[in-house]
Amino acid sequence: MCIHQLNLLAASNNLPITNFLGKQHPIEAHHLSSICDIMEKAMVNGDTCIIRCILVVFQVVFKFFFSPQTERNRDIVRRSGLLLWQLLMAPRDQICSEIQKEVCLAISSGLNILYPGEAEINNLLKLVLTEGERNSGLSQLRDVILTNLAEQLQNNRFGSEDDDHYRLNDELLHYILKIVVRESCVLITKCQTVSKDDFQRLLSTVPAASSCLRYLMAVQNHLLSNTILIKPDENDDSDSSLQGETLKVQELKTSILSLATQILTGCDEVLEMLQQVTTALINSDISDREQRLKGLEQITKATMLGHLLPVLLTSLMHPNLQTLTMADALMPQLVQLVLYTSQTALLLKTQSPVFSELNSSPSCASEQKGKLLPDERMLEEKEEPGFLTGLKIPAPWAAGKTVETVHPVRDNYKFKETVHIPGARCLYLRFDNRCSSQYDYDKLVIYAGPNTNSRKVAEYGGNTLGYGSRSVLGTGWPKDLVKVEGDTVTFSFEMRSGREHNTPDKAMWGFACTVRAQESSEDVSGGLPFLVDLALGLSVLACSMLRILYNGPEITKDEETCQELLRSKLLQRCQWQVEANGVISPALTPSPSPLPLTIDEDREFTYPSDVLVPPVGHYFDLPRIRLPPGIMIKLREISGRARPQFRPSIK
Repeated sequence: MCIHQLNLLAASNNLPITNFLGKQHPIEAHHLSSICDIMEKAMVNGDTCIIRCILVVFQVVFKFFFSPQTERNRDIVRRSGLLLWQLLMAPRDQICSEIQKEVCLAISSGLNILYPGEAEINNLLKLVLTEGERNSGLSQLRDVILTNLAEQLQNNRFGSEDDDHYRLNDELLHYILKIVVRESCVLITKCQTVSKDDFQRLLSTVPAASSCLRYLMAVQNHLLSNTILIKPDENDDSDSSLQGETLKVQELKTSILSLATQILTGCDEVLEMLQQVTTALINSDISDREQRLKGLEQITKATMLGHLLPVLLTSLMHPNLQTLTMADALMPQLVQLVLYTSQTALLLKTQSPVFSELNSSPSCASEQKGKLLPDERMLEEKEEPGFLTGLKIPAPWAAGKTVETVHPVRDNYKFKETVHIPGARCLYLRFDNRCSSQYDYDKLVIYAGPNTNSRKVAEYGGNTLGYGSRSVLGTGWPKDLVKVEGDTVTFSFEMRSGREHNTPDKAMWGFACTVRAQESSEDVSGGLPFLVDLALGLSVLACSMLRILYNGPEITKDEETCQELLRSKLLQRCQWQVEANGVISPALTPSPSPLPLTIDEDREFTYPSDVLVPPVGHYFDLPRIRLPPGIMIKLREISGRARPQFRPSIK
């Protein structure tokens, strides 16, 4: 197995042995032919040890030492491929699992040699994806190939030469997604169908992603990360470079939209199955029903709902992906997913102990309803429990931030740190009861601001343990909360004295302080249940997409330029009609009803309903529009016509 170990070491691109093996001369065709002869003889004799060794040799040869340049080499490659497939498709009783695994590794290592064309590789992948469930060898080969492609895709940048090789086409991705959906549904169904012992074993193996799911995760992360993190080349600001970057971004967004649509469709099917299984478990009378309902959330995390959907939802909130096209395409699926997740989360919550405590027994509930006033009964009947009822929303900010020195402090030790909590009106400091320093001038100074030039709030130092100064500054280290106005506080501590030989660590412990933005120290929740968290994430994304749809397309530069023109009362008097060729033009409209002779420029003008009646004749009167004097002066200057002079009539 020395060759096997060599092969594993060579798989790493960072080791010197990889460069060494990559510089070796290609193996001669007759040497590979001799290896095939040994393999054929071992297969006839059933020598599993030699077969396994030759399979490892194949892996090294295909990866480093062979190049099918000539026709003779291609014949040897075809012969090697036939031998490998003969072993792969052998019945399970004639081949052990270790040999089958080595065959899959050999085919995966020589994938580009055994199948040099893109069409041949696609045909192979289509075969293992469609027939893998019926044959264990094909299933294992599928897992090995997809695992290798996933690892290579994670280290590859979008648009590189190898990108098309690692990213499979849409047809193969569709097959992979179907397998992932089927695996997720089967995994959820097992929560209801397997025995109690098998269910415990199932819980101990998840969340473990299958090879198909791992590849989808790699594709999704590859596309999303490049979309969010893509940056233009700062050294190349030419038009061709900017145009290339724009095309790359558009291609990425198109790929993400296609993948996101398929993933959301698959999640819809998995959530439907989850809802059915949850309902069936609730209505069942099995002895371990509560344990299965609790474990159902952990099982769900092992499906595409846990591995794909949260990352997709978070990434779609990025400004680069908050587009009208995305919102228009994904909104129907998001609404359906919100319904499924909220309904299923509500079903699971009603079975949890917390919710059971909040809801008393039916007899007690009826007694309480009987005591309610009529108005209260009406409110009680209208109130519907949601999936957030009885759940405590996590407040990570409630934990605060802990600031502390090393314990114990050492000679000449200095410490300074600033804590800023945006939006806080004041900060509350709670000190550890072990706070101490050797002398009272080894002190901590607190400032209400971003630096030591800010307003001094308090200073503490010393100890009451009978060492050093045997005293403390003022009233000593605070045991109650210390309030600091504002959203920023700065701590500055300095150890000025040298440690004396009889001073224990507890007299030089230093300080530790927790800074919070609220006076009461709330218990920090460990997080929401998975489906509740998922329902909230989907709701937030759906609301964001609704906002984009409501706002419509972004204002163009032409519209921004014409803002003053569009606000003109003169244009607002026009009624616009669409011609046959799609051009919008003003339409002359009669004024059969009495309209004001002048229009106030400061008021919005509205037409009476009968203005829209078409004209009867060719000529009709329009109300006069009074234009501001400044505009009239400019119009006269442009037209060259002076203002008419009114002369008094002579009688």
